[in-house]
Amino acid sequence: MLNRFTYPFCYVPHPKVLAAARELISHIDSDGQLRDIFSEGKMLGVMLCLDQDGKELILNAFSGLAKGRSQLPGFVPPIYDTQGLTPAVSAEDSRRIQGDLFRLYRVHNALGQEASVEEIFALRGLVPPGGTGDCAGPKLLEHAYRNGLTPLAMGEFWYGQAKGAEVRTQGSFYPSCTGKCGPLLTWMMQGLDVEPNPLDKGFDYGAEPRVIYADEAIIVVDKPAGMLSVPGKTEAKSLLEWLQQRYGEVHSCHRLDMDTSGLMVFARSLEAKTAMERQFAEREVHKTYRARLVSGNSPFRHARKGTIALPLSLDYYDRPRQMVDFENGKKAISCYEVLEVLPNGEIEVEFSPITGRTHQLRVHAAHEKGLGRPIKGDRLYGDSNGGRLHLRAATLEFRHPINGETMKFK
Repeated sequence: MLNRFTYPFCYVPHPKVLAAARELISHIDSDGQLRDIFSEGKMLGVMLCLDQDGKELILNAFSGLAKGRSQLPGFVPPIYDTQGLTPAVSAEDSRRIQGDLFRLYRVHNALGQEASVEEIFALRGLVPPGGTGDCAGPKLLEHAYRNGLTPLAMGEFWYGQAKGAEVRTQGSFYPSCTGKCGPLLTWMMQGLDVEPNPLDKGFDYGAEPRVIYADEAIIVVDKPAGMLSVPGKTEAKSLLEWLQQRYGEVHSCHRLDMDTSGLMVFARSLEAKTAMERQFAEREVHKTYRARLVSGNSPFRHARKGTIALPLSLDYYDRPRQMVDFENGKKAISCYEVLEVLPNGEIEVEFSPITGRTHQLRVHAAHEKGLGRPIKGDRLYGDSNGGRLHLRAATLEFRHPINGETMKFK
């Protein structure tokens, strides 16, 4: 029996969840009607449960509507079926309708408590966004509670065509969204023994930061994967704090994602910090990254060398994920070169970012209009197999902030 229920916002799917997902995909592929319904692209979910006799069973769910349908054979029903609204209610002001619906969406948790979606969000001083309660995760949990089932493990994955803005790949698992499902699933999981959030763990990769160069103005350091660049929301020690304990006054000039390893430069005075930040702002700092892309479900058909220009914006309801946004996104440009295709189908790539947006290389690698392959270990953008993120800041070139000398590190 499984020890703890899946932490849905950052997880590696349990092997039985993976097997259930493969079985569901195979079932959809072999059923012409279901294949047609889901081919346009849909987030699906599977949950492993125990019934009252101790027998394991699998529940399936889909997010939202499937070609206008709220219910399909073999999938759990919605928490509240909005297709049953009367014409009088449907004609009211949309905002008032939404408020009414969130009072009608009543859910349970493993403690036996019941509350509406509106009440759950109000506990945090929030108003639920549209569509809250219609994702696969909440549907699965609520169906389990209503039917006396014990949830053991869960996962959500994509089926069908990718949809423009978000990074979505057939068969890939993704974390539950933090905006709509964050407060809701957190409340619904009360009473379950849930896996700890991996992001709350301290720095435990077993490698210390390595100082490459230091003088009176700057420090160049090799940051290990899993370490924060600067202090964050957790109590884990950041690289900046690690340096300050050893060198006294140290200031950050730029950042790497926590899971990204490699070269960073820090300033040892405000004067040096200002000079370095000016170089970063004017794109005078040259960086390259090494990444390993997953093998993928189809042959890699992109050119060996090229440029990716996909503007990015924050996915407001699923922080910290970014999405491709051609209307309001900020310009994001990356050059790439394929260095090697490994025997197992994984691909070694060198990236040279022209801009420096949050998660830029991760999205440019994973999005269908980019390279269409997530970076190995990138659970946010489609690789849920676990392990570290295979993205490393490999080279760094800039002018010394005091004497102007060109500095190159590798």
